[in-house]
Amino acid sequence: MMKIIEGGICAAKGFTANGIHCGIRKNKLKRDLSLIVSEVPASAAAVYTTNLVKGAPLTVTKQHLADGKAQAVVCNSGNANTCNANGIEVAEQMSKLTADALQISANDVVVASTGVIGQPLDITPIKNGIPALVAGLGNNSDAAAEGIMTTDTVKKEIAVSFEIDGVECKIGGIAKGSGMIHPNMATMLVFITTDCAISSQLLQKALSTDIQSTFNMVSVDGDTSTNDMVTILANGMAGNAEITTENEAFSIFMQALNTVTVYLCKGIAGDGEGATKLIECTVCGASDEKTAKTVAKSVICSSLTKAAMFGADANWGRVLCAIGYSGATVDVNAVDVSFVSPAGQIAVCKNGAGIEFSEELAKEILLEKEITIAVNLNSGTATATAWGCDLTYDYVKINGDYRT
Repeated sequence: MMKIIEGGICAAKGFTANGIHCGIRKNKLKRDLSLIVSEVPASAAAVYTTNLVKGAPLTVTKQHLADGKAQAVVCNSGNANTCNANGIEVAEQMSKLTADALQISANDVVVASTGVIGQPLDITPIKNGIPALVAGLGNNSDAAAEGIMTTDTVKKEIAVSFEIDGVECKIGGIAKGSGMIHPNMATMLVFITTDCAISSQLLQKALSTDIQSTFNMVSVDGDTSTNDMVTILANGMAGNAEITTENEAFSIFMQALNTVTVYLCKGIAGDGEGATKLIECTVCGASDEKTAKTVAKSVICSSLTKAAMFGADANWGRVLCAIGYSGATVDVNAVDVSFVSPAGQIAVCKNGAGIEFSEELAKEILLEKEITIAVNLNSGTATATAWGCDLTYDYVKINGDYRT
């Protein structure tokens, strides 16, 4: 049985966390340095941005995870440590300072940064903050979640419990992400912890498989960032038999992981910069999964559709337009479109053409905070879901002076 529980990244046995303000960010009320620690070395896996310009922390983390093991994650916000001449050096210093304070190997530290690109990162506030960060380790998932936020307006964290062979296991995660979010990873950092025993090889396979239908199906603004990373640590302290083959236990673990990642995806999309609504596009009746995913992402990424959702305008033609230029092979004369929300459901397009519908009801449906654009391609059985948000005036305001 799987259920949502409290605790975030500290729900799993053997994990503690903390988040503090060390001085990277000018606002003293905002935490800017976070730490997650496993009591014992853990299996580890990660996936990274596809952007050719990558933050120095990603390069360092890839090297540290080469052996599939890690014991701690340190992350700062307010500065991306990207495109800096001494970026690698600073990332390595962050790892060593953390490792020394925890009395572990620097190679077992995952390092991450998020914030402004191209601005030198001074190691001094981090060095000065590490002692307090370590001293405050405990059941502090909330503090760690706050410490990785940039333009996020809400914390994003979740934990679930599940059973493998009668043994209770837990998995939890925190995430940050609000702008520069686009399929194939974005300005998004996600840290996941679990006490389930699973080999690093299968952990990597689970994560790499899961993101194809979760984090790679999220878009806020079409910009793929330089610092995205999703990392998972599995310390095995639940006591289940280690998962080393793709058996039933592996399937259960995948379900639990997906529960966490889908929740975080929705949190990231709904908290898009300036957003007022979470937009979900569900595609069914596709000829294959690739087609379904391509169509869903195209609809979510359409600026015109996003603007229509902001204005609660049932402009279904923009949805058809996005499907038409998606690059997917689709019979546009077979497409049905409906808008769905807690206020109801309304069909607006049948067989690629408009149908009569109540503009008043459509407006009521689209004024809700969570909206689903339901697309039926009527050409097969494949499905896909993508998540995004509306496009508002505030998005431009936020990004017009993000650096200054």
